[in-house]
Amino acid sequence: MEICMNETADLEHLEKKYQLSKRLLLDSNPFFENEKIFKGEKIVIPGWGFVQNNPFHPSPSLTKNTYNAVPISWPVIDPKRPYHFFALTSDIAVLKKNYPFIKERIIGRSVLGNPLVELLIGSGTKKVHMNGSFHANEWITTAIMMKWLNEYVRKLILNESINGISVRQLYEQITLSFVPMVNPDGVNLVLAAESFDPQVKEQAVKLNNNCEDFSDWKANIRGVDLNNQFPAFWEIEKERKSPKSPAPRDYPGDYPLSEPEAIAMSELVKQSQFELIVAFHTQGEEIYWGYLNYEPEKSEEIVKEYELLSGYKGIRMIDSHAGFRDWFIKEYRKPGFTVELGRGRNPLPLDQFDEIYRKAKGIFWASLYLLCK
Repeated sequence: MEICMNETADLEHLEKKYQLSKRLLLDSNPFFENEKIFKGEKIVIPGWGFVQNNPFHPSPSLTKNTYNAVPISWPVIDPKRPYHFFALTSDIAVLKKNYPFIKERIIGRSVLGNPLVELLIGSGTKKVHMNGSFHANEWITTAIMMKWLNEYVRKLILNESINGISVRQLYEQITLSFVPMVNPDGVNLVLAAESFDPQVKEQAVKLNNNCEDFSDWKANIRGVDLNNQFPAFWEIEKERKSPKSPAPRDYPGDYPLSEPEAIAMSELVKQSQFELIVAFHTQGEEIYWGYLNYEPEKSEEIVKEYELLSGYKGIRMIDSHAGFRDWFIKEYRKPGFTVELGRGRNPLPLDQFDEIYRKAKGIFWASLYLLCK
């Protein structure tokens, strides 16, 4: 919420009044330069809102006095719905309005020009990256991620703890890079094909064996599997994958990093020096954590915590290459994980949403608090 100061006060006064840290106030007001806020100046109080004292107030013209300022203790978004790119952008706007310390930047654009959005939360020197919806029909990963993000910022404002560690400590020690939808064109094709330009849709129908049901589509809009695009023995996948041309799934492209979405993710990693990455996919309730012995010893410690919290099964080696996680581990020798959420046939139905979130939420938290120890 935004308030107008009716008297001059220092930052410490606002910290105490609204039970917020100085860091959260400064990150929510990036143009604030002084320790004092003068009478008449406006300042944003993150994670607070106005609630009506009496919704049955007899007066038709309610005044400010009928509202109280309170910390937001409820979710401000509900991602449990078909979660296309339009739903994502709407929810990002709501989160940023209520929690303006969330920073948004565009790391690239999809084939069709949709922005690839990275959300940045935290001010720490340690950097953790999470992403979802590399594959179009795995769009529920984005919805799960956004539900957790809302929970993270809510607990941050309320000064709660996870596993004995203050959520504010996580915020101050770790910067979280959050790319909830790597493949917006593909997700929209699965969930909102009617929104496409007729020529684009016609081409997709041809790649889809002349079928207008895109529920099995994993690739980007050009028919390239984005999680087979990375230079980690890509040539093995190129040789053995059965699609030898663009297809709804599995085609690794003509060469590594041929697609703008994959290029954007590669450049993000190169520029960011992440300590750990987690890529959310569906399905299987498994966690892939090793790659040809390039992974560090710490990866096993982390995956054991993931297993304990989620009930998922950690798997060190699988016969797969050219994935985002594969490339990260090979290139940087740091912990990288692919988490396969839920069980069943993709796309997983929304009636699994609550169970998926219940099991997976600990993985999100552990990815942060394990780096604080």
